[in-house]
Amino acid sequence: MPFRGCPFTDCRLPSPGERAGPIDLSFFEIIPLFEKVLIADRGEIALRIIRACKELGLKTVAVYSEADSNSLHVGMADEDVCIGPPPGEQSYRNIPRILSAAEVTNADAIHPGYGPLAENAEFAEICGTCGIVFIGPSAESIRKMGDKAIARETMQGAGVPVAPGTGVLDSYEEAQQVARDIGYPVRLKAVAGGGGRGMRTVFSEGELERAWQMAQAEAQAAFTSGALYLEKEIVQPRHVEIQVLGDLAGRIVHLGERECSVQRRHQKLIEESPSPVVDDAMRQRMGEAAIKGALAVGYASAGTVEFLLDASGDFYFLEMNTRIQVEHPVTETVASLDLVKWQIRIAAGASLPRSQDLFDFKGHAIECRINAEDPEHNFRPSPGTITSFHMPGGPGIRIDSHVYTGYTVPPQYDSLLAKLIGYGDTRDEAIARVIRALEEFVIEGVPTTIPFHLHALQHEDFRTGRATTEFVNKLGYGG
Repeated sequence: MPFRGCPFTDCRLPSPGERAGPIDLSFFEIIPLFEKVLIADRGEIALRIIRACKELGLKTVAVYSEADSNSLHVGMADEDVCIGPPPGEQSYRNIPRILSAAEVTNADAIHPGYGPLAENAEFAEICGTCGIVFIGPSAESIRKMGDKAIARETMQGAGVPVAPGTGVLDSYEEAQQVARDIGYPVRLKAVAGGGGRGMRTVFSEGELERAWQMAQAEAQAAFTSGALYLEKEIVQPRHVEIQVLGDLAGRIVHLGERECSVQRRHQKLIEESPSPVVDDAMRQRMGEAAIKGALAVGYASAGTVEFLLDASGDFYFLEMNTRIQVEHPVTETVASLDLVKWQIRIAAGASLPRSQDLFDFKGHAIECRINAEDPEHNFRPSPGTITSFHMPGGPGIRIDSHVYTGYTVPPQYDSLLAKLIGYGDTRDEAIARVIRALEEFVIEGVPTTIPFHLHALQHEDFRTGRATTEFVNKLGYGG
């Protein structure tokens, strides 16, 4: 469907003098550009998007594989279409089937969630060719940030700090020479990578050749490209990311930071906002750097610019995720706004506030990812049937989940069962609420990460804000 202008009437934003609190969107009278949104994802994020669409008065279409026929998002949508058998390449990653589902249901927009098509530039491009609005950034932005070597060069050109390193390496011999020049430890990374795949840390030249071979093979298997680049390893860093929003008019704002250092195998387990180690001055520097980076690629949607923060307070660009993040609720909680609704509004042509100062942040939020994994056995995925499921509640607790008693966790997809988000006026109150909620949470039938979270949140390093990316290893879980 061609662009038809602003989807709101009386689309006036209050001037800075009119308000001091968080953004109030109640003055928008919604006239949707989109009549029907297809959600090209599954699980809790599909349900999250359906809820946002319903609040905006939009019809929804759920797509699902045969393994997800009893998933909650299927029943909650206005329409649903089975797109194939369980394997992802035959269902959730199958672009022709998803576009066919959009065509037969007359969906005029597609939200990719944070799933396999969310950062697929080809999919975003094809949607536009078919007259369907892709609720996300442009294909060009996705492509630039998806190629990690190009992303690094782009950020460097925009004045965003990057760690010493290279572009695409032509050979092992080149990697060997660069590693000698910048000094060990170094990290090999897949150019098309993400989620820790195709990545190896190398502490000495004797380890480099084997690491090169392993990273290249893993990258080829995961991304059909074995291209690698190399960076100086930041030892025991903090992982801090900045949430950004950009609109189609070229305006970019940031919504503060999220601390994501508690992770295993480069997959996050606990996130919080604000970071316990980021002060106002650092927040401003990181926010300005993130905005520069987003402007450099003409970014328009919700996105995240990720940094590694070293012990001296210097930060370096890691990557940009050109999609909504799993951990977006912690930002929503402290900023009192709905990021998914903003994604939809921006795709429809809405403008962001003209001033960064209009966004207000209060309190502290912590998110725990509750996965069907066994933390006592190196977080081994544990699919199976949920025999009992009870969600906690009470002040300051939010649960995002697609799970219910009798639900079968399929082995083909990620193991996320629920996200528990706790809010408090202070970090200590947020921690206390999350611990209380974890103790109330009942999930039986499969092992979960709840025992890990209880251990982690009560550990002295976490409570005092000293946890780094080595925290899970320090706890003895083999992160």
